[in-house]
This record gives sequence, structure tokens and C-alpha cells, in this order.
Amino acid sequence: MARQKRSYSQEYRDEAVKMVIETSRPIAVVARELGLLDGTLGNWVSAYRKSHPVEEQPLALPDRARLKELERENRELRLQNEFLKKGGGLLRSGSSVSDAYELIDAEKADFPIVMMCAELEVSRSGYYEWRDRPESATAARRGVLLAAITAIFSRHEGRYGHRRVHEILRRRGHRCSVELVRQLMAQAGLRAAQPRKWQVTTRPDKQAAAQVPDLVRRDFTATAAGAKLVADITYVHTWQGWIYLATVIDCYSRAVVGWAVADHMRTELVVDAIEMAARNITIPTGAIFHSDRGSQYMSHEYRRTLKKLGLRSSVGRTGVCWDNALAESFNASLKNEMVNRTVFPTKAHARNAIVRYVELYYNRQRIHSALDYKTPYEILSGRTDNTLAA
Repeated sequence: MARQKRSYSQEYRDEAVKMVIETSRPIAVVARELGLLDGTLGNWVSAYRKSHPVEEQPLALPDRARLKELERENRELRLQNEFLKKGGGLLRSGSSVSDAYELIDAEKADFPIVMMCAELEVSRSGYYEWRDRPESATAARRGVLLAAITAIFSRHEGRYGHRRVHEILRRRGHRCSVELVRQLMAQAGLRAAQPRKWQVTTRPDKQAAAQVPDLVRRDFTATAAGAKLVADITYVHTWQGWIYLATVIDCYSRAVVGWAVADHMRTELVVDAIEMAARNITIPTGAIFHSDRGSQYMSHEYRRTLKKLGLRSSVGRTGVCWDNALAESFNASLKNEMVNRTVFPTKAHARNAIVRYVELYYNRQRIHSALDYKTPYEILSGRTDNTLAA
């Protein structure tokens, strides 16, 4: 037998709807109390609301005033929150009153001065007095320094941190501390390129490497040019595929004295770099030539080249980056300061950029902390390059 459909009087329906509307209780709760289906009661409520539209009543004067007050308070709170995001650092201890005034002056177009003074706990009269006073000698000097710092940072394409920038300022005749340069760069948002995690490039040949001693033992100092050389291979991605760079670095001057670029990692790549190094500097017989355990540096062709040049082969013992730290340091600089910030459509573009970086920038313009803030070219030539301070 088919189940008989229940019928409800209009009065019952109206009372059920009132229980929802007048108490603002959920339809599901009221339906459960009355033994109704949620959908049934929901339909009744919808029908009632359609037939009894609510007319908005104008607010009484006290209510309208209170609403305006709440809207004003909401706007003020929103502005305060936005300002706190920008000036939160100044709310911590250690910030000076002048720092607060500088922030207020910079943000006065977007935030009320009264509010900013209150949030930073400084007086409005103090701010106006600071704003209207003539620029102090200290402020003027800091402005000149910041302009010089910005120019140096731009010239070196964001590669220099505060210590290297300070050295260039010193060469230009500016007298200032390293800490002041750091502060001004931080305030201006000038942040040097940051290094990325080291990655293995070459494939180790452990069996062949076991026959070659480690003559360096992580000591990358040298007493003369050409006495100790290090080598490595790194890679650069282009839209046309990978290219590889083999380098030979002189431990005495940190100069890249030999390099080769190709679209392969065969032994001839590293041999080309070694032969360039032999042409560029005088390498004494018995000089140390250090590399990682890559198969290219364990090949017969490589060994024949070293023997022909009178070089002693050396490889790292443990196979980690510290065993060839000087070469890895150059690779990191190349990647952080140029490769990772550039898109290369073709292999030719990448090769040209690498050559410019190595020959025109790294060897001749980039100062090294390990070289007492001189360039590799200055160490090799024995004279100071005054154009760096230009």
C-alpha cells in the first residue's frame, strides 16, 4: 500500500514558519523539533518570505549617528592595521625618534599624521619641528653616501654586499664605517645576490681517483702565481639546451686564467681550459693542478696534458665541495651574480655572457675579500686599478 502523504493546515504552517523567522533559529533544528523534513519547512519559509517582503525602515537619528561612528572607527582601525604593517619595525626597541619622523614623512600622503604620531608614540609638534628644521650636516652626508652606494650597487648589478661597497667608497675617498654602509643599504632595500645550494656537476671516477694524491688538503693559498691551480666544470641552461664551462683558477690571484665553453662535457673541454691557462700565465714545473674526482679529470688525455706541462695532479679525498672550495666559490659567484638572474635564448647568448663575466668583470672589476679587497688583475699585475673608484 502506498504511503499516505501528510497534510498540514495553513495555521500549522504559519506557526512553524514563525518559529524560524522570529527566533532566527536554523531551519534544520526547528524541523527536527516538529518532526518535519528540512526541505518541507524550508519551502514554507521561502514562500512566506516571498509573499511578505521586508521593507527597510529608516534608522532613527540616534541609530544613524551610531552607525556613522562605527563606520569611522572601522576606517581608523583599517588604517592603523595597514600602517602597522609598514612601521612595525619601528615599534620595537632600538629605533630612534628621527626614524619615526622619517617614516611619518614618507607615508603622510596615505595616512593621517595624527594617527601615525600616536601609533609611533611621538608628538605632532616634534614631527613638525623636525620637518621644518634645516637639514643637518649628518643627514646631508648620509644622503651623499646613499647616492654613492646606490650608484655602486647599480654599476655592479646588485652583486656587491655592504663590505665590497664600503671598499669602493673608501677608494673614492669617502670616510665611513662598514656598519653605516650596511644600515644605509638595508634602509634603501639594496640586497646583494644570495648563494644557492651546491650541486654536483661531474661524475666521480672513484677507482681512478684512489690512485691520485690530495696535494692541496683544502689549503687554497699559494706563494706565487701559477704555483697552485684548481679546476672544475659547471653548467648553464639555455632555451637551446645546456652548455658547460670548464675553468682553471690560480690560487695566488684568484684569477680565472683558463676557461673553455662547449655543449659537451668531454675531456677536451677541460684540456682546452688547461692549455689556455698555460698560455696566459707562467706555470712553473711541478705546480699543483687540483680538481674534483670527475671522470674528465681522470682520463688518459687529461693526464697526458698535465705531464706535457710538467704539472702534478691532485684530487680531493672525500668528494665533497670543500675539497675544491675555491673552484666551487667561483661557480657560486657566476651563478648567483649572473646566470641565475639571466634568461639565455641561445647557447651563443650564454657563451658571450660568460666570457664578459669572466674576462671583463670577475678578473678585472670584482674585488675579493680574500685578496684584501683587490681584484685578481691587480694581484697578477702588481698595481692598483684606479678605474674601480671611478
